[in-house]
Amino acid sequence: MNVLNDRRFVMVSSTASVVDPEQPTAFRYWESDGVVWGDYTGDTVTIGRFVGTRDGDTITITYAHALKSGGRAVGRSSSRIETEPDGRLRLVEEFQFDGDDTRHVSVCTEVA
Repeated sequence: MNVLNDRRFVMVSSTASVVDPEQPTAFRYWESDGVVWGDYTGDTVTIGRFVGTRDGDTITITYAHALKSGGRAVGRSSSRIETEPDGRLRLVEEFQFDGDDTRHVSVCTEVA
């Protein structure tokens, strides 16, 4: 199992918004004893934080972030950890904002 400590990822696609290829949302992950946490910023997000758990290759988190346009977004997600052919990790995430029944999918790849 790949430990997520200080691994960095960038968003490459999302069904919730268009991803800015010049400044995609960037995530940093930490992990200890099945607990996962981290932060993110970029694209539409000023600052974001998440915390959750890991069970095998599945990460389940709750997140909150401030939007560059004003306001905030809060929700939950579940990510599947995959390994790219070059050994980098990829996260395929299904997420939902609180108060919205729409399910979204995003993909993030590890930054080498």
